[in-house]
Amino acid sequence: MEALDLARWQFGITTVYHFFFVPVTIGLAFGVAGLQTAWHRTGKEKYLRLTRCFGKLFLINFALGLVTGIVQEFQFGMNWSDYSRFVGDVFGAPLAIEGLLAFFLESTFLGLWIFGWDRLKPSLHLASIWLAAIGTALSAYFILAANSFMQNPVGYRMNTESGRAELTDFWAVLTNDVVLVTFPHTMFACFMVGGAFIAGISMWHLLRRPDAPAEDTDAFRTSTRLGAVVLLVAGLGTMISGDFQGKVMTEVQPMKMAAAEGLYEDARPAPFSLLTVGTLDGSEPIMEVKVPHLLSYLGTGTWDGEVRGIDSLQAEYTELYGPGDYSPNIPITYWTFRMMITAGGLAMLGGAWMLWATRRGRVPSLQARGGRWLLRTALVLPLLPLAANSFGWIFTEMGRQPWVVFGLLPTSAGVSPGTTTAEVATTLIGFTAIYGALAVVEVRLLITYVRKGLPDADPPEIPDDADAPLAYAY
Repeated sequence: MEALDLARWQFGITTVYHFFFVPVTIGLAFGVAGLQTAWHRTGKEKYLRLTRCFGKLFLINFALGLVTGIVQEFQFGMNWSDYSRFVGDVFGAPLAIEGLLAFFLESTFLGLWIFGWDRLKPSLHLASIWLAAIGTALSAYFILAANSFMQNPVGYRMNTESGRAELTDFWAVLTNDVVLVTFPHTMFACFMVGGAFIAGISMWHLLRRPDAPAEDTDAFRTSTRLGAVVLLVAGLGTMISGDFQGKVMTEVQPMKMAAAEGLYEDARPAPFSLLTVGTLDGSEPIMEVKVPHLLSYLGTGTWDGEVRGIDSLQAEYTELYGPGDYSPNIPITYWTFRMMITAGGLAMLGGAWMLWATRRGRVPSLQARGGRWLLRTALVLPLLPLAANSFGWIFTEMGRQPWVVFGLLPTSAGVSPGTTTAEVATTLIGFTAIYGALAVVEVRLLITYVRKGLPDADPPEIPDDADAPLAYAY
């Protein structure tokens, strides 16, 4: 394999791995803030205990996500220096604001929240976790704004002498049509992860610990229903925002939409393929299950709109950009798009089942009919929307190929010119090994603290001495 192929593999592995932590962090940040708000408003002890229980899991995930995010950015200089040189004037601006504003906002107020139990007024302590949660959302927005420039370049001019894209309109970058639809879609998807995380863990405790104290059972039943409601509402939001995103994608990246459907010829109206079995190269279908007119609606907003096919777009791009293959990997884009939808839909079904199982004060039991299947659902539920997020991210990035900046810079032109195959292979193996070790640490920590259940409501005693070390109140 060449250095380009290994560099793409390395960036793909580190990006997808880092993105495992992102939706959990964002979803749990707002989930914990909501639980603490419920405690602040009602004074009920169960909300305080749930806040500390899921707050601990949120902090574990935040710490490891921070480490993987920092490592990821080093690759821009290591393996993609020509890309960094080309787009740095534009790409650097939103990333700089993300670091200076959003990240410092979330990290500063998260520190106040961690060490502020019984040191800050309850209202200020509550404000700390909300500001930290808002910081995670702002981080997501600025990062997505930078990524959206790669999908749909705006607010720039080309300097022909230096061969660089130069920023001319920062507001245009921040209000890119792509980021305006991608951000709500991403946030709703993150809320799905947070809701599934809370509901799945809570349901596991209800089923596995039938002899738990009544107050623990009541608390976990409440959090099961809250998590399931968030999962379902966020799922509907994800579907609606995804519909808007599909129409923008059809407008600015028609090849990606054609690849998502495996559509080779222009179609009016265009059907949506629920399942297609094709030849090995993906160019000819063997068996298809289609919904008539649906792709036209998803892409254009009308039931008889035209959707461009891969062949005509390939001819257009060849004339515009010169000879080359301008279609992405069709099997990957086709199946990741469907796996994203399937995993998200299954997660919503799991949430609906948990709401039904806990209706009218019911507490589900392993011995009841379907109890063991409900337990299996609880174990899998947090992973389903997380998988949907990852499949969506893979589809987004792979569907842009062969461009690293759509229409401006091919991926092959962005790799560092002096990087050798051996160098990239060494760092690829090293990063993969380190990330594998971190995955073991993350999973073991989460399992350990999930099994411990709800902590006591009383925080550790805080010494009156102002010089005493801060207390980590978990």
